[in-house]
Parts: sequence; structure tokens; C-alpha cells
Amino acid sequence: MIDTHMHADARSGEDFKAMYLAGIDCAITCSYYPYKIPQDIVLLNHLNRILELDTKRAKEHGLELKVALGIHPTNSYVNPEKIFEKLYEWIETNSIIAIGEIGLEDLTANEIDIFKQQLDIASETKSKVIIHTPRKNKREVLKEILDILPQHIDENQAVIDHINPNVVEDVIDTDCMLGLTVQPQKMDKFEAISILDNYGFDRFLLNSDISNKESDPLSVPKTIRELTKQGFKKSDIEKVSEKNAKNFFRLKD
Repeated sequence: MIDTHMHADARSGEDFKAMYLAGIDCAITCSYYPYKIPQDIVLLNHLNRILELDTKRAKEHGLELKVALGIHPTNSYVNPEKIFEKLYEWIETNSIIAIGEIGLEDLTANEIDIFKQQLDIASETKSKVIIHTPRKNKREVLKEILDILPQHIDENQAVIDHINPNVVEDVIDTDCMLGLTVQPQKMDKFEAISILDNYGFDRFLLNSDISNKESDPLSVPKTIRELTKQGFKKSDIEKVSEKNAKNFFRLKD
């Protein structure tokens, strides 16, 4: 099982252990710093901590972490140049599997500019991107993302994350992978399963997005178990359990 979007820096070793024991072998941890960062070097140190420390912490409990790094829209007021330089380095050394999570939150000029520049880096380096959509004004912000995205990168390089029943129709005809976040106050497992039942399993990834906010580290295995309980085909369940993620992010067995 693969949890395709989490924030390991905000979670404990006990969470990693519980995830591993529940059947999650691998998770993708993304960059997000929820507090105001005064300088770019502070953000850079945070990103290095994810790459160098959190992967080791998770491994101690059996959980393999893959890493996506970038400038989250919450952190878009920093000078991005040092981060961009490191992105090229991390991509060159295969230290990260995607640029992420990036995206838009409040539609500020800084957010939009940094989002576009990171999409350009991904296009140039043929990297995958994990794109954040916000809790508030999701449809309005998603409309802007969908307008910007094809101008800068092939849609088949992108995951648009935190998709819910209210906006799935807006993205289902794109070529993007779509992330379903099962998390308190975002979407429950039954809503996620309804989306899969209506639209099929080929385009979707499952994740918990566990962070400093209210979270459930076991939401992915709980959703997988519920799919099994409801009698969905094993081959379909395997797609959202791990196969789609392995194929999209080019993860080795």
C-alpha cells in the first residue's frame, strides 16, 4: 500500500509504525511549512530536514518514504531562487520523485509567479508535480490552476490533489492524475469510494495528507479495507492501493 501524500515532518514515529503495521509500505512526503518563514534559508533548511532526517525516522519503523519538495503556496513570499537551485540539484541526483506540493491558495501574485516557475522547472527536467488545491474557494482556485497548467507543462506530468465530490467533474476530463485525500474535515472514505465507483480507478491516487492539522494516519488502509468489504474488484483496488502510484511516479518494486 502507498500513501501518496503526507507531511512526515509534522508526525511522530508512532504514526509511522502504525502506518507500516496497517500495511503501508511506502509513503510520499511533501513539503509544507505551516508557519511564517522569515528567510529563504529557513525554508531551505526545512526542506533538507525532510530529505535527510524524516526519511531516516520513518525507516526506523519500517516505512519507506519517497520525497517531493518545492515551494508550497503558503511559503510563496520567500525569495525562491535558492530553492529553485536546489530543486535542479535534487532532481539531477534523483533525491526527489516530484516537485511538490506546489499550487495556489489565495491567488496572490507571488503564489502565481512561483507556481508557474516551478511548473517550468518540472517541464524542463521532465519531473512530476504534486499540485495543492485549497479547502476554501476550491473551485475558484482550481479554475486558475487548470488555466495555468497546460501553458507550462504536459498535464500527464501532474497530480491535482485534494479533489472531492464538489470538483471532480471539473478535472475528470484533464490528463492529470487526481489525488483523493481522506482526512477529517476534507473527505471521508465513503465519499472517496463514491468517486471511484462513479469514475473508475485508473486516474486516482489515495492519500491521508497527515500534517499538523487534524489527521488520520490510517485513512488509506481504512479506505482500502472498505473497498474490499464492499466487494470491489481486487484488480481495481490494487490500482488505488499502489499500482497507479508506482506507474505515475516510476517507483521500483
